[in-house]
Amino acid sequence: MKVRINKKRKDYVEGNIIEIMEKSPLEIEAKCPHFGGCGGYTYQSIPYEEELKIKENQVKRLFVEEGIEDFNFLGVERSPSLEEYRNKMEYTFGDEHRDGPLSLGLHKKGRFYEVVSVGKCNIVDRDFAIILGEVINYFRNTDIPCYNKKIHVGVLRHFVIRKALSTGEILLNLVTSSQGEVPLDELIERLKKLELDGEIKGFIHTINDNVADAIKVDRSDLVYGRDYIIEEILGLKFKISPFSFFQTNTFGAEKLYSIVRDFAGDIDDKIVEEAVEKAYENSKLNRLDNVEFIAGDVLEEVEKLVEKPDLIILDPPREGINPKALQKIIDFSPEKFVYVSCNPVTLVRDLKEFIDRGYRIEKVKCMDMFPRTGHVEVVTRIVSETTEESDVRLMLVLPKNTSKARCDWQQATAESIIMVISCGKKEKR
Repeated sequence: MKVRINKKRKDYVEGNIIEIMEKSPLEIEAKCPHFGGCGGYTYQSIPYEEELKIKENQVKRLFVEEGIEDFNFLGVERSPSLEEYRNKMEYTFGDEHRDGPLSLGLHKKGRFYEVVSVGKCNIVDRDFAIILGEVINYFRNTDIPCYNKKIHVGVLRHFVIRKALSTGEILLNLVTSSQGEVPLDELIERLKKLELDGEIKGFIHTINDNVADAIKVDRSDLVYGRDYIIEEILGLKFKISPFSFFQTNTFGAEKLYSIVRDFAGDIDDKIVEEAVEKAYENSKLNRLDNVEFIAGDVLEEVEKLVEKPDLIILDPPREGINPKALQKIIDFSPEKFVYVSCNPVTLVRDLKEFIDRGYRIEKVKCMDMFPRTGHVEVVTRIVSETTEESDVRLMLVLPKNTSKARCDWQQATAESIIMVISCGKKEKR
């Protein structure tokens, strides 16, 4: 291939592909008609078995480069589905080309200001395409302008669809600026008449005047129905609100949590998962009275804990755990840790700290939560070289990105959970 080099680093270079001179013998025809245009799901042109091998080798190489050896590597768990597996999509209003008609879809590959329609995207089910088509048809027949990200003028910004795959409940969220009125009665009536496999349970209108091209909330109004949907995972029910965190691969999440439960060991069969804002509601919904939730900075909250846990589950953001926070967490000296990571690079960095403090990496297993992409989730069991196992008391610490609008936490399993800490900036409610 021909590549234009953009950056040179000590150990690598970065560049843009100009031309493919010869295709790989592994390459196959991508099933998605939007492949290559939207910039996502770049592994669709190789067989899935090869994709899993690539992910496995990438993770193994990172461990070798950090000198982490003598552990049991259990391979990569397949995603239950390769198509129609996403339960959430955030679409953007814009133009497919300069001065073109209004579009609603995903950003074009390498283009910040242009949007490509994705009505036949195969990572979501048919309900997404039907709703997407109705929404764009409605707004094309209005005079409501889309938001111009260059000059920050306009109204229509994003449209979010969330669907609980186990129940079929659908939640819609239209995101606009406050620069113009957006009549929604007719749109909602048209959406209610659509022949869908699922059912629309709510429609929210969110106002966002932040100049960043991200969904932020200045005001959120419930226009129709209710402001949540119910999803079920491993026999438990969860309320999912417009801005709460939830794994986008519902049935992959069931496998991921089963791996975590297996790595945690002999504990009670209870799993909880949601954002802190909905955590108490979900624990009540599932009649769980053994969990305490704390939203705060991990550097402060861990020092307030009195009870010593025997097991700590960690699920940090992509940048890993704050080094100072990590040392304080290790100071609890539990018998074992289970580290759930969405970024193997920062995982192996953090694992070195555990090893230096007298812990051993016992086993590692990957979960393919994002098939047809380069991302993979990694679960690691870390055990003390000196302590013996006893009845499990668990503390779950999940440092999430402080720039998020909500402090998020993912899931916990234990008969006697001490508390859950969601790390980030504590918010006033």
